[in-house]
Formats: sequence, structure tokens, C-alpha cells
Amino acid sequence: MDFEQILHYFPNLNPIQVKQLQELKPLYEEWNAQINVISRKDMDNFYERHVLHSLAIAKVLNFKPNTRILDVGTGGGFPGIPLAIIFPKCHFHLVDSIGKKIKVVNGVAKSLGLKNVKGSHINAKQINDKYDFVVSRAVTRLDPFIDWIKANFNKKGFNELPNGILYLKGGDLTEELNEIRKKYTSYPISSYFAEDFFETKKVIQVVI
Repeated sequence: MDFEQILHYFPNLNPIQVKQLQELKPLYEEWNAQINVISRKDMDNFYERHVLHSLAIAKVLNFKPNTRILDVGTGGGFPGIPLAIIFPKCHFHLVDSIGKKIKVVNGVAKSLGLKNVKGSHINAKQINDKYDFVVSRAVTRLDPFIDWIKANFNKKGFNELPNGILYLKGGDLTEELNEIRKKYTSYPISSYFAEDFFETKKVIQVVI
């Protein structure tokens, strides 16, 4: 059960989304042979550890059309690429300070025909645009991360949650969350997905 996990938790996907998600693994295997962005161990559990993990954000918030989302430190495109498949009417800007990773992001997006994805080789602190949400997967501790991107938010929101950060992180976060001086909510991913991998993992929503 690998790709089937996705269909189990997201049964209402349309045929285009199913096809795009099915094409993800062979595309990343092809890119991984040229530019190593995913470890061999993780590639064996690709849909669970990368795709489903990314889509935990979609369980916390169903982004409304025209939402602008920035993925900081996207690596090879997570969580941004799976979320862009699930939310084709939203706009995703995926950034990373390592150019070869953005080459993979743009290559995968092009192969899948994702018109709602833009990948940029840029440091988070150099971004001038405004977004409704910033997503990321354990790039650094939350406190410095908030400083990097706090100026990049639209003031008015139109989603069910206020504009802010949706951050994927695992382990004991007590100390890290005590550092931040913002209102936050912790969503255990294990309440959405039953696999052992998600036992200590969370989506941290921070209001900016």
C-alpha cells in the first residue's frame, strides 16, 4: 500500500489529480538519478513520507481558489507540489536557496502540466511578494523562520483560518513552541492518517 494510501485518504480526487499523483514517483526517480533530492530509503516509502506528509496540510485547511501560497525551503518540491495538485486553483511559489533543487521543482511541474507552480532559486529573506500562507517542512526552528517571512503576508485573509504559517514538524516541540511569540495551534497528523510514520508529526499553524 503506497499510492493506495493517497486514494484512501483523498477519495474525491478527479482523474487528472489521480494521474498527476501517480506520475510523481516515476518523475522523482528519474530526477533522483541525476540530482539526489530524495534518499533511497524515503523513495521506497515515497507516497507516505513525502506526498501524504505534505497533504496533511490539506487536512488542516482546504485552501480557497486564488489563495497565494509560498513554500519556503521546498527542496525537491515538498509540500508545494502535492498541494498544487490538490488545489489547482491556488497559486504556489516554491523557493529554495539551492539551485539544483529548484531545477527539479520546475522540471516536475512542467512534466505534470502544473500551471499554478513557480519555482525560484532565492533565499527566503530576499522575497518581496505577499502571500496568504507560507508552508514549509522542518526547514529550521520556528522562531527564526517567522522572522524570515513575517513581512510577506497579505493583511486580509479569506480562508477559514487566518493568514499565517502551516509548518510540518515532528518530535517533541514543547521547547520550540515556547520560543515563539505568536498565536499558534498544533494539529497532530496522527488524527488524520493512521500510519506509524505520523505518530509524532504535526502541522503547526501560526497566525501572523
